[in-house]
Amino acid sequence: MTTTLKYIRTYLLVCGLGVVSQPLHGRAQQNSDAAKTGSQQDGTERDGQHDFDFEIGAWKTRLSRRLHPLTGSTTWVEYEGTTFVRKVWNGRANLVELEVDGPKGHIEGLSLRLYNPQSHQWSLNFSNSNDGTLSQPTIGKFKDGRGEFFNQESLNGRAIFVRFVISDITPNSCHFEQSFSDDGGKSWEVNWVATDTRVQDASGGAAGLAGAQEVASSSVVRQSLDDAWWTRPMLALSAATLPRGPS
Repeated sequence: MTTTLKYIRTYLLVCGLGVVSQPLHGRAQQNSDAAKTGSQQDGTERDGQHDFDFEIGAWKTRLSRRLHPLTGSTTWVEYEGTTFVRKVWNGRANLVELEVDGPKGHIEGLSLRLYNPQSHQWSLNFSNSNDGTLSQPTIGKFKDGRGEFFNQESLNGRAIFVRFVISDITPNSCHFEQSFSDDGGKSWEVNWVATDTRVQDASGGAAGLAGAQEVASSSVVRQSLDDAWWTRPMLALSAATLPRGPS
C-alpha cells in the first residue's frame, strides 16, 4: 500500500510539472518570437538614397580652416566662394564643385558622394584641382537630420581619425565641420568649418546652376594655388587634410 501511494504521488508530481511547464514554454516561445520581431524591426535600415537632395543647387560658401591641425595652433583663415551640387543617378549619387578664395589662396575642390544600397551608407570622395586624385573616402550616414562620416588616415606620420559632420540643415542653409582625433576618438579638434547659404535669383527663388555659376565666375578673383591648404609640397600633409563635404 505504501509503495502504491508513492507511485501515485510521483505520478501526480510529474503531471503537475508537465502542466506548469507547458504555459512556461509557451510564454518563453512568445517572448522569443517577440524578441526576434523587435530585433528585425530595429535592424531595418532606413533608405537614405535621397539624403542629399536638400543640397542640390547653388550655394554661397563661407568657410574657416585651421592652418596647422593637431599642433596646438589656433590660427584660422577665412575663405568665400561658391558651391554647386548636381544630382546623379536620381539622387543615389551627387557631384559637388567647390571654389573659394581667401588670404591663403584659391581652392577648387570636387566631391563625389556615392550611396551604397546594401550598407545604407554614403561615401564622400574628395579631390582637388592641384593633384587630381581621389582621397580616401569617409563613410557614414544621416540620422535625425544630422550626417556623420568617419575614416582613419595618417597626418605627419601619426594615425588619426577623421570625422565630417553635416548639421543645421534648412531649405536655404547648412553647416559643415571636419575634425581630427589623434587619441582614438576620445577628443576631437575642429579644423574646417563652413556654412552654405542657398543662392537666390532675382525673384527670390533658388537660382539655377548655370545662372549662379555665371554670377560667381564674374566675381571670383583667382589666386595662386601655391599657398592652398592642401598643396602637398608646401605642407607635406596627407589626404587627411582634405575636407570631406562640399565646403
